[in-house]
Amino acid sequence: MIRAQEAIYAVQPDVIIETGVAHGGSLIYSASLCKILGRGRVIGIDIEIRPHNRQAIESHPLASFIQLIEGSSTDPAVVRRVHDCVKPGEKVLVILDSCHTRAHVLAELEAYQDLVSVGSFIVATDGIMRDLHDVPRGQPEWTSDHPAQAAQDFLSQHPEFELSAPARLFNESTLTLDITHWPDSWLRRRGTD
Repeated sequence: MIRAQEAIYAVQPDVIIETGVAHGGSLIYSASLCKILGRGRVIGIDIEIRPHNRQAIESHPLASFIQLIEGSSTDPAVVRRVHDCVKPGEKVLVILDSCHTRAHVLAELEAYQDLVSVGSFIVATDGIMRDLHDVPRGQPEWTSDHPAQAAQDFLSQHPEFELSAPARLFNESTLTLDITHWPDSWLRRRGTD
């Protein structure tokens, strides 16, 4: 949450696109940051938004900052709909947190990369799966089937992006390794900020 907050503060996006709504907690969190910053809105996409979750999100005091889109984040019609929600010149940050298979995340990266503003990020969350393949409820295939691998695959074809996590503004640690659930997943669009 702190890393997401640091990125949102640094980018000051007009639009935060989040795939994977689940219960809506991250949407509310991002909407609260938009309210504090005095700018921005959140678009949440999920293949199924359960009625009780939709009702909780739509009745929340921050609901005016959130737009929900139901459907697969990689369905061309959904992708078009999301693109249509972004106005020309708006700063966009994208957080991918739906299905975490390598193929799905790579498809999401391809689908939403053109919306990411120069200096902003598209984040393939939960790449830590690669390190958790052998824990209870882990899966052996996670050693290669995970979001961080999709991010690497994407980078090999998209030189307009670089692997670059947001600055850690309040880091007083001497650690050089960024301890995170999102390793090797912060893809920043290159260019003049």
